[in-house]
Amino acid sequence: MAAVQASAVKLCFLSFFLTTLVLLSSAAAAVAATGSRKIVAKLIHRDSVFSPHYNPKANKTDIARRAIESSIARYHYLSAKASSSPPVDTTNDYCGGITPESSGGQFMVNFSIGSPPVPQLAGMDTGSSLLWVQCLPCVHCFEQYSPIFDPSKSSTYQPVSCNDPLCRVTNPDRCDPDNNCKYSVGYLDTSNTKGIFSTETLSFVTSDEGVSTVPGAFFGCGHDNDAFNGDASGILGLGPASTSLVAKMGSKFSYCLGNLEDGSYPYSHLILGDGAQIEGTSTPVEVFKDLYYLTLEGISVGEKMLNISPQVFVKHPSANDGVVIDSGTTLNFLPEIAHEALMDEIKILLDGKLVRVEEPSTPTNLCYKGTIAADLGGFPFVSYHFAGGVNLELDPPSMFQPYGEGEFCSSVHQSPFDGLTVIGAFAQQGYNIGFDVAALQAYFQRIDCQHLEN
Repeated sequence: MAAVQASAVKLCFLSFFLTTLVLLSSAAAAVAATGSRKIVAKLIHRDSVFSPHYNPKANKTDIARRAIESSIARYHYLSAKASSSPPVDTTNDYCGGITPESSGGQFMVNFSIGSPPVPQLAGMDTGSSLLWVQCLPCVHCFEQYSPIFDPSKSSTYQPVSCNDPLCRVTNPDRCDPDNNCKYSVGYLDTSNTKGIFSTETLSFVTSDEGVSTVPGAFFGCGHDNDAFNGDASGILGLGPASTSLVAKMGSKFSYCLGNLEDGSYPYSHLILGDGAQIEGTSTPVEVFKDLYYLTLEGISVGEKMLNISPQVFVKHPSANDGVVIDSGTTLNFLPEIAHEALMDEIKILLDGKLVRVEEPSTPTNLCYKGTIAADLGGFPFVSYHFAGGVNLELDPPSMFQPYGEGEFCSSVHQSPFDGLTVIGAFAQQGYNIGFDVAALQAYFQRIDCQHLEN
């Protein structure tokens, strides 16, 4: 039965790509570059039934363990990036030797590239600014579910010359024999992607405009890739660099994340451009090393403000501290002082009511016997309080993670390197997160993504 389910999912996903290709091909001739300042794209969670990664045989322990391992690896990337020296040029940091974690984003975005359009599936990443996909001819390419893009068959493909201001290359080794601008990105697990900086037309099948195109989008055309273990074709960076897709679309974007435990939830989405959902009160954003930092002033459990000095969360120059909000990290991380204060309060509320797992199979975390739905109905919200009076409230499904049958654990872990706080996808589920990068403001709106569909 599991094999039948897996085959059905793959067939469904293949059907989606074929349908997307037909829609884009038929519409491309009729729909000129719209210049649209709004693009709406569906987000596919890695473990959902809509994902090519979906494994019907995976149990809650498998999913939780993968989330922990990938989140810790992602934390290492963010910490290394935040403390890198010499300072990284945030307009072009993918030339700077930074080593991101190789699993890509926890959420993936469908779009197409080229003329005629070729469907792609890339990981959404707020921790980088580069859009890259695999390209033919391949020196080496990993397996992916969508077709590999062949730039020689696209009428709108243009390599970026080393003389182009977009290149910003001072090392002659960055230029190929045809004077094209090369890029290279190394990964923590020694895998990498290498290729040519280029421009191309991107196409999105949107929920409100049919087909929208973005001409002349800057991207990395990867010809030598050893980065993933399958299916996703690259990374869609949402960082603040001047060459990013975010900047090209007016420096505004928003994304809404549904319940990560609901593998059938279809309403998570990304909006790029002036039509991004940016509502409510805002909190300041600081951009450093291509990462988005927030000012966290305190944490409360219900009505009780925890005894944590705001200095614990302050960003210092050239240090791997401060508070980063990141779409590519599943779980959440707090420095030791803040983590202990939060875990101590949870123990006060749950010890004696539930049985604590003294030797949990998940590392350095607080776990209990029971289920989130049945045993945490009255558990108070854990609130992160940001500058400007903006609050991010973690309800029990955001504060705790199922781990095996009849066991759940805190989704907030102690930072592996004390100092850096990371707000991951678990804390962001159930929210629409809006960024106005030009104004350096972020907006949190608690809402079911379904209500933003129109």
